[in-house]
Amino acid sequence: MSAPVVVITGALSGIGRATAVAYARQGADVVVSGRRPDPGKELTGELEALGGRALFVRADVRVEDDVRDLVDQAVDRFGRIDVALNNAGTEGRSAPITAVTADDYAAAFDTNVKGTLLCLKHEFRVMRERGGGSIVNVSSVYGRMGYPEIAVYAGSKHAVIGITKAAALEGAAHGVRVNAIAPGFTRTGMYERVTGDEGTREAVNSVLPMHRPGTPEEVADAVLFLGSGRAAYITGQTLTLDGGLMAGWPLFPGA
Repeated sequence: MSAPVVVITGALSGIGRATAVAYARQGADVVVSGRRPDPGKELTGELEALGGRALFVRADVRVEDDVRDLVDQAVDRFGRIDVALNNAGTEGRSAPITAVTADDYAAAFDTNVKGTLLCLKHEFRVMRERGGGSIVNVSSVYGRMGYPEIAVYAGSKHAVIGITKAAALEGAAHGVRVNAIAPGFTRTGMYERVTGDEGTREAVNSVLPMHRPGTPEEVADAVLFLGSGRAAYITGQTLTLDGGLMAGWPLFPGA
């Protein structure tokens, strides 16, 4: 079997980067995208050194022309797309409901929801023509539960879960599988920004069932599974990767 062709948005850091590295180690052809060309070109060099072929395409998922170009360049270079990870996202600004602004809404929903929809639109376009593929959208545990002052972020990630289910039903007859992952606390840039300092991180970790955050590499392993033939009968699902957090919610302090 030939190496898969994988497209990853938001690939320059965190979960996206870890997934790109994991696929490259398996010899996949990896198309990575983000908004910063210099880190993108550096990443492609690292991926090729691991054994895969790589291409960076600058793309802002909020802009349809960028998304169309990303997908078209992937197909022009490698002939098809087998797996897509729609990872680009933002946590936006935390605020109580009474302080939420229209700009807060747009900042989160344009990237997390509109961006996911645009990616799905163009990934479907080429996957349906070529007999199928696997798409993984990135949601969050906060798309499955509430927490004070993150209504906009939680709403956007909840929307991703709903979009995933609808898209899975559309894609099923065409061999296009669509699933989502819902990471919990994962040691990424977002985790660092939200927790702020080591003292806060220790407090957060103390109430997590496994007393630690996940790693991007652990999330990447789940993406590789969902993108593989081992998950051939799995579609429309959201896989929660939270070290047991949702199993005990809302029993933890602050809930």
